Amino acid sequence: MKFLGVDVGTGGSRAVAIDEGGAIIAQATVDHAPFASPHPGWSEQSPEDWWRAASEAIGKVLETVSNDEIGAVSFSGQMHGSVFLDEADTVIRPALLWNDQRTAPQVEKLKATIGDKKVIEMVANPAVTGFTLPKLLWVRENEPDNWNRIRTVLLPKDYVRLRLTGEKACDVADASGTLMFDVRDRCWSSEMLAAVEIDAGLLPRAVESIEATGFVSQAGSKATGLKLGTPVFAGAGDNAAGAIGAGLVSPGTLGATIGTSGVVFVVADKPTLDPQGRVHSLCHAIPGRWHMTGVTLAAGYSLKWFRDTFAPGVSYDELTSEAAKVPAGSEGLIWLPYLMGERSPHMDPNATASFTGVNGSRGRGHFVRAIMEGVAFSLRDSIDIFRSLGAPINEIRLGGGGASSPLWRQVQADVYGQPVSTLVADEGAAYGAALLAGVGTGAWPSVEAAVGATIRIDETVEPNPDNSAVLEKNYQRFRSLYPALNHAGNTEK
Repeated sequence: MKFLGVDVGTGGSRAVAIDEGGAIIAQATVDHAPFASPHPGWSEQSPEDWWRAASEAIGKVLETVSNDEIGAVSFSGQMHGSVFLDEADTVIRPALLWNDQRTAPQVEKLKATIGDKKVIEMVANPAVTGFTLPKLLWVRENEPDNWNRIRTVLLPKDYVRLRLTGEKACDVADASGTLMFDVRDRCWSSEMLAAVEIDAGLLPRAVESIEATGFVSQAGSKATGLKLGTPVFAGAGDNAAGAIGAGLVSPGTLGATIGTSGVVFVVADKPTLDPQGRVHSLCHAIPGRWHMTGVTLAAGYSLKWFRDTFAPGVSYDELTSEAAKVPAGSEGLIWLPYLMGERSPHMDPNATASFTGVNGSRGRGHFVRAIMEGVAFSLRDSIDIFRSLGAPINEIRLGGGGASSPLWRQVQADVYGQPVSTLVADEGAAYGAALLAGVGTGAWPSVEAAVGATIRIDETVEPNPDNSAVLEKNYQRFRSLYPALNHAGNTEK
């Protein structure tokens, strides 16, 4: 029996088929159309395009694997987005994405009318522009004709589920990133929905990640090639599914992933709230488990932006080779990676990026190394908050593009002051979704058992004490720069 995981990302949809030993049998990725930004700070995509790409990716996998062999399907996907459907389940308008910043007025109104502390008490998270609820409020206030047509609101991957099965459902891990979910009790928050006058009937049923949500329908089978009646399980938002794919299932295990954004994710056996709202507390894809998450919005994107802007056509390998020749600490050059505003710990959509410590002796390698160190400093901000809230950090595993760079691995070990490990195969959220499908069918008795049977450590990098000492001084300077530059008071768009 084979298990299929489908990840509906921002840049594309990926399908991965694995066997009962966890080996990847086939995989395919199909790009999405670039997201649209009709106004500064806006970020939108077409849900129909997600379905097109996911269907094509599944079809490519089925060129290698017979549909008779696929025993179950599950999903992962970009979090916090919003798909608005009418009574015929037709998409009303493009979906607002996780990185859309237009909802700052709605966030401020939530804070003013409900209060920061009360919001965190109800849904375990602060009101921020990226989450789903402010998007609903924006549409209600700015597009009343569209709002009056809405009968269902789905998260991105759950629209693909609807097209595949005809069923509307969401997992608790993804739902807990909407600002409408009671993270403690793992259900929609009737208190929050009442406070903002949102009808609970607009939302799909929320279930645990390993629960069944339906079967491949006739229309879904025709579009993808999957066998009619194949069971489909809930899956999880990309952070939680990616954590499963990285083996992050035990309390105290931390993952640090550097992709376009950066995410640090620590597993907990109880919901832990940050009263200051600097990090997020969400449900894990494992029943009875939670996690805290900190997000750097422009992690790998910082390096991409630098290359595209100042070194077009230069390979990342060449840039990192130059950076490797620069001593730890970049000789005092520091990067604040707030190119897209910032999530953790500042929750400031108007934060801006900056280099400090620039002088005429700094070369391109200094800037590249400073970017790597600055992104690690930003992730460490969240790690230190986790520790302050009582979360043990027993093990750190790296993922994403940052894990593929030897220099960025060493930088992270030095900045975090702990050994960091990489995996034999870092297959990401689609792989985690495939494992959840296998657990759903009973191929493994639990998520922990699935991870134990399939995930292996490849390399462990020890921190360099001399480098760590230098970087600790730079980190303390890094922490002083945000308030000194008054980002919190920056209202420019």
